[in-house]
Amino acid sequence: MSEQLKFIVEQLNKEPFKKNFNLVMFDSLEPIQLLQILNDVLAEIDPKQSIDIREEMPEQTVKRMTSLLGMLKYKLQDNMSDSFQQGLVTGSKSVIHPILYWLLQRVPDLKKRAYLARFLVKLEVPAEFLHDDIVSDTYHQYEELVEGFKMYHKECEQLRTSGFSTAEIRRDISAMEEEKDQLIKRVERLKKRVESVSNHQWMLKQARQLRMEKEREESLAQQKQQQKNQLFQAEQRVLRSQQQLKDMRQSAADANPESLTRRLEEEIKINTYMVTEKLPKELESLRRTVQYLQKVASEPAMGQANIRELEDRIKDVDSQINLLIEKKMLRNDPIDDKLTLYRQQASIISRKKESKAEELQGAREALATAEKEMKQRHSQSSPEEEVIRGDELKRLVAKLRSKGTAYKKKRQELSELNAEYGVLQRTEEILRQKHEAVQEKLQAVEDEKGISGYSNTQEELERVSAIKTELDEKKGRTLDDMSEMVKRLNSLIVEKKSALAPIIKELRSLRQRREELSQEYGEKKTQYESCAAGLESNRSQLEKEVKALREEMAQKENQYHYINSMSEVKILRSCCSNGYRNLELYMKNIAEQELLGKKLREEQKMVKENHGANMEQMKMWRDLEQLMECKARCFIKAQNQGSVGHVIQDEAKDMLVL
Repeated sequence: MSEQLKFIVEQLNKEPFKKNFNLVMFDSLEPIQLLQILNDVLAEIDPKQSIDIREEMPEQTVKRMTSLLGMLKYKLQDNMSDSFQQGLVTGSKSVIHPILYWLLQRVPDLKKRAYLARFLVKLEVPAEFLHDDIVSDTYHQYEELVEGFKMYHKECEQLRTSGFSTAEIRRDISAMEEEKDQLIKRVERLKKRVESVSNHQWMLKQARQLRMEKEREESLAQQKQQQKNQLFQAEQRVLRSQQQLKDMRQSAADANPESLTRRLEEEIKINTYMVTEKLPKELESLRRTVQYLQKVASEPAMGQANIRELEDRIKDVDSQINLLIEKKMLRNDPIDDKLTLYRQQASIISRKKESKAEELQGAREALATAEKEMKQRHSQSSPEEEVIRGDELKRLVAKLRSKGTAYKKKRQELSELNAEYGVLQRTEEILRQKHEAVQEKLQAVEDEKGISGYSNTQEELERVSAIKTELDEKKGRTLDDMSEMVKRLNSLIVEKKSALAPIIKELRSLRQRREELSQEYGEKKTQYESCAAGLESNRSQLEKEVKALREEMAQKENQYHYINSMSEVKILRSCCSNGYRNLELYMKNIAEQELLGKKLREEQKMVKENHGANMEQMKMWRDLEQLMECKARCFIKAQNQGSVGHVIQDEAKDMLVL
């Protein structure tokens, strides 16, 4: 019950319910709340059930829910059938919990069933209303629509499960539209080419008539072939009917009351033997086999001690049987010799009867199979099927004649066997009577000698001996099968070991090689990481220097342009305001500024001259970094492909070159 509640709570917390319950909260719900939850689940299956049960009468709620549950094939429990409606009214947990558990287990299937029920559940119209023609016609149309809905729904389900997608259909449609456009363009081109020919309308008309006549010729040829086939099949049916009539006349000529009575008596005797003797023996044998197998299966697993104990018991029983047989042979009673002869004859007769009965049963089964196959072929044959003719028909007729001859021969053999069976049955009856008389005489002799029951004991010993022999044979076969199975398993294990030996040897060498390569890979990886770290630090340092030089160069250029412009402005201002009083001072400043500008230009020139070399060196460091990354990738790839040694040699060469 706890598992049931746990499952209900898990499903109600999922989509589309999202109730956020736990076990305690769900178990403590009021009856009206529990009934509302049941109604919500039913509304998810059938949207028409979406109702607030507080706005509905209890009787209507019970009627609505029971009708929907009946439509969904919900089975009531036997101990709840009487109180089901009362439990729905009161919101009983013992009624609603099983319903929720059953519904939440199969929501998708129940949705489909509810959807189909809207269209497939037929309306019940009273019989007296169906006598009206309008009502009857409308009801027939309604039934036809229901059948049509079944067919369309089935086709829709087949299309859904057939694997076709809308994308594939759209692609096919677009491809067909393109082909259509191409054909239209081709037809237009052909029309333009034909319009230049004189009398093209008359020629098109003649071509159209020619095409129609060819189609008509093909249709007539097909009709002619069909009529030929129908004529041939009619001839074959006539021949078969004539043959059947001939066989019936022959059977009627041979069918006198005495032969029919004798045949029926033979069939009755055969059926009586099958029912009273053969089939009960087979059934009893099967029952004994089943009991023996059940006994073997019910026993616990036997150890070597139990097997030895059973073998010792079997040896003791064998020794007792041998002693009894020796006593019997020493006694050498003439009455027993006669009984032995009779028993042998009776056993021979019974074996013949059983073999003939089995042959008869096999022949009957073969006849029934042939008749069933013939009926299936007749039911599956149609007038349009391809017919047999010519040499194949002749071969078929010859084969049928040979089979008819063989059938007559077998029928004659069967009649002879039936006659022999009658003789054997009569002989068996006579021998049985003699055996009973001898048994009575033997019983009287045993009573006189005071050894009553000796013959029964002997027969019981013979039966036990036969059972023991049969068990020995079964045990021997079982042991042979087990030994053969053990031999096959041992040979299979040896083959698998021999097949796996070179693979294991190769695997060991590969494992050792893998360890060596892993160690070497670790060393090379450490070297690579240290080298890459050094290169990265040098590259970053060079980048910083280049950046600093660029910034310094830009700063110097700005300073130069600023000083140059300011000097020019000062010269102009001084010339305007003071004239040429401070000309010498400004000329001195100009000379100093020119020296400073010359110095800055030299520094700029030096920076520009070294800029190309610095950039080239920076580019070389970047190429070196890319080369090292490429070698690392090649190393990892070569490690996976088993050629690490070659990659290491190439890497050493490249390092020497660098």
